[in-house]
Amino acid sequence: MRTKNTIIFSFISTFFLIFLISIWKILATLQGLNIQNFNLQIIFILGFLISLAHLTIGNKISNFYKSIFFPLIFVICDGYLIQKLPLWYNFGVFLILYFFVNQIKKYNFDNLKEEHSTQVILFDFLTLFGILFFSFVILFPFYMMLITSFKTQIALLVNPLDFSINFGQDMKDLFKSYFVIFKSYKFGKYIITSTIVSLGTVIITLLFAIPAAYAIARLNFFGKTFLSTSILIIYMFPAIVLVIPLYTVFSQLGLRNSVEGLLIVYTATTLPVAIYMLQGYFKSIPKELEEAAILDKLSWFGIITKIIIPLSIPAISSVALYVFMIAWNEFLFSLMFLDNPNSFTLSRAIQYLSGDAETPRQYLMAGSVVVTLPVLFIFVYFEKYLVSGLTAGSVKG
Repeated sequence: MRTKNTIIFSFISTFFLIFLISIWKILATLQGLNIQNFNLQIIFILGFLISLAHLTIGNKISNFYKSIFFPLIFVICDGYLIQKLPLWYNFGVFLILYFFVNQIKKYNFDNLKEEHSTQVILFDFLTLFGILFFSFVILFPFYMMLITSFKTQIALLVNPLDFSINFGQDMKDLFKSYFVIFKSYKFGKYIITSTIVSLGTVIITLLFAIPAAYAIARLNFFGKTFLSTSILIIYMFPAIVLVIPLYTVFSQLGLRNSVEGLLIVYTATTLPVAIYMLQGYFKSIPKELEEAAILDKLSWFGIITKIIIPLSIPAISSVALYVFMIAWNEFLFSLMFLDNPNSFTLSRAIQYLSGDAETPRQYLMAGSVVVTLPVLFIFVYFEKYLVSGLTAGSVKG
């Protein structure tokens, strides 16, 4: 059983290593490196031997030395003796092997004796493979977008598939696309408009969602059950179904090409899910706190502002982040309601520029990076609030 599991483990881990090295070789090729042969057979042999060596002599060597020794052997064999590849490429391979060795260090002969160890190993590596694969699928388009934004028009015409960056050029030339979109295409104004619309949507949505969610969570009134269960029914209808009647109404009211019109639409589309998310969290707050506040003659407004909101900061933060991202990235309603370039949001401006055949592609990619980065940074910074806010309301205290 142990011999069989050892061979299976070595095969599974080796194929995982081949996947990692192949991704790195593809990225290196896109950077202009001429790799004539991927040498998958050599990678398979080296990976298989490293996996076996880890199991056989791994207990006699500390994890630190294994994390250094095994990657060095692989780099020397694959990067110098076989292909003579540059230092930066070999350093990337070293980091991949370092990651690989640290992933397999938890496996040894003892846990390979178990009957279901192969299923556990397969599940672990498939999970890790899925995470890395989908991360690559998601991040690679952003990588292409970022690289293209640093290109010149001549470079794109000469070789559109070259995704390498020439860091030898002047920094002013490297970031020329970003200077141009802010100076010539008024992207600074579009950022201000998108920020006003997104923050305004967050504020208005929370002003309505917090008391509404509290009422559903705590108060008894006619139609409460129906309201709490059907609040998300608006999302059963495609947004395109709502666009035409809203376009007619907004045209008659003079709300087209205005920030106010977008605020009304965005608030209406994000309010139901905001109420749904907050009511679950409010239900998890102990009622005893509110009963004590009532005994202290605190009003309902005081209960919400002094008890409910301070205790619900994680949930409110997650809702605010969600609403902000929806409003920042929304495109359909801004496309239909905004015709005047002076009132464009960022997503509408990108679409407007892409319709002009004379707009260079690197400028469009630079604009796309400007649209993406703020939300990316905000999400990374507030991720802990998003996770805690989405999970805390699922458990009643």
